[in-house]
Amino acid sequence: MKIVVKFGGSSLASAEQFKKVADIIHADPHRRFVVPSAPGKRFDGDTKVTDMLYGCYDLAEAGKDFDGALADIKARYDEIIEGLGLDLTLDKEFETIHEQFRLKAGRNYAASRGEYLNGIVLANYLGFEFVDAATVIRFDDAGNFEADRTDLILSSRLKDVEYAVVPGFYGAQDDGVVTTFSRGGSDITGSIVAKAVHADVYENWTDVSGFLVADPRIIKNPEAIEAITYKELRELSYMGASVLHEDAIFPVRKEGIPINIRNTNKPDDLGTWIVESTCRKPKYTITGIAGKKGFASINIEKDMMNSEIGFGRKVLQVFEDNNLSFEHMPSGVDTMTVFVHQSEFEHKEQQVISGIHRAVHPDLLDLESGLALIAVVGRGMRDTRGVASKVFDALAKANINIKMIDQGSSELNIIIGVKDRRDKCCYRVQDKDSGSTTEKSFGEVER
Repeated sequence: MKIVVKFGGSSLASAEQFKKVADIIHADPHRRFVVPSAPGKRFDGDTKVTDMLYGCYDLAEAGKDFDGALADIKARYDEIIEGLGLDLTLDKEFETIHEQFRLKAGRNYAASRGEYLNGIVLANYLGFEFVDAATVIRFDDAGNFEADRTDLILSSRLKDVEYAVVPGFYGAQDDGVVTTFSRGGSDITGSIVAKAVHADVYENWTDVSGFLVADPRIIKNPEAIEAITYKELRELSYMGASVLHEDAIFPVRKEGIPINIRNTNKPDDLGTWIVESTCRKPKYTITGIAGKKGFASINIEKDMMNSEIGFGRKVLQVFEDNNLSFEHMPSGVDTMTVFVHQSEFEHKEQQVISGIHRAVHPDLLDLESGLALIAVVGRGMRDTRGVASKVFDALAKANINIKMIDQGSSELNIIIGVKDRRDKCCYRVQDKDSGSTTEKSFGEVER
């Protein structure tokens, strides 16, 4: 049996956290391949090492003195090494980093050093082999990840390795230029390694006990989800649920490898299992709720639209010509609405408007900005009547007007568009003696 384990930045922020990680790994000999992130925050107000590296490199790129900033980063690692009692020095590594910063090797290189250095320290502490991700994770000259090439290289490299540490977040092009995934990309590396070694399980260790049914910043003490399918996770991750990088799903999904989200600080918690499919009945009808802001809608009306062959294709061609993707496209008999990311759309809105007029000659074209989307997701919704009505009723009671409703044929999710605004919400309190009521504010909340 093979288990790939990935540990996030908070799990490796200090020597104390490193010891917890080592205990978890040594507790199961099947945990053979480890993917670490860079050290995260040790306490509120602390700075992640990746952000420290970005700041240090910005000084170097601007031609300013960056020695002090780099020394602060080295001190973070020296503190971990000393706390672990290791006979290890990173002097040569930091000399190389200093030289590469002076030569302006790039922000990708700078950011990747957090994982690279943490990988060296963790491999030394565990007694595992260190495999530099730059030698096994491949990107093309344009910076695009090459999945098939990477799988071949990585599979070959790890075939005869018993235990290894492979740093997350980065790889390299054929010429050695270091390239990174987007922030949170260590999740992706873990998934890639799991696929390459044909792992039985991919454990993703973080600072929460699994995937929660709702954002804990909005809902107090939401419950953890016991099991969730890849499809459900994909929907929730896209809408802002951020326990796992959404691109980390695809490599393991192709291989049918389950993911287990676990808590480094509470290793006995079972966490959340993410699987291809399951006959296990969900505990709740709704698996999770997530939301995302920053959308705009383009509302198109034209009489007899439904009988005009190619109407939808012509509209979407305008978006393609302007290099814009659409998120949702609800429609009626004579209406069609296209939802897009507002930040991408607003710079090209006039080109899109004129393009749609030329393409389909609408009777009316209207734009609306400042919209948010709410995703209500759950495989249990397929076999339960009245879920949509309960969702809409809850919004109505909160005095929230619905701008858009979109439900796929799979009945896995309901997407609801609402106006993104902040209101003062109040509740009424009745005095037991006088019977009079007064309003008290919940404070400012997003709706």
